Amino acid sequence: MTFKLVCTANAVLSIAFGIAFVVAAEPAMGMYLPEGAPGLTPLGLLITNLFGAALIGFGVVAFQARDAGDSVARRAIAMGFVVGNTIATVLAVIGVTSGASNALGWSTVALYAIFAAGFGVTGLAKSSS
Repeated sequence: MTFKLVCTANAVLSIAFGIAFVVAAEPAMGMYLPEGAPGLTPLGLLITNLFGAALIGFGVVAFQARDAGDSVARRAIAMGFVVGNTIATVLAVIGVTSGASNALGWSTVALYAIFAAGFGVTGLAKSSS
């Protein structure tokens, strides 16, 4: 696994989910709702759209950083992604175990955990050169 691969995968998924949450928030979020749960409120729709916009921005950062050499900037970008993805992993676990999300939420847990670990392993270590 390389930093470039982690950045590229993160960019593709972040931008794809971001576009879905901006353009088709109700069906995109509806996949995660438990059986019988009401749809999104106007505020829920707005928050989903804003989250989608943030994901697109994170995807652009990841894509632009994919070729960054070993540097303070690369480690800073990686640390930001490690912290954000780690917090998101914990929140996603809480969401699934509390019943706020259906079983598809476990895929969200897995993605956030994989990216937290991936950015940690490939982006934080100083090279030995």
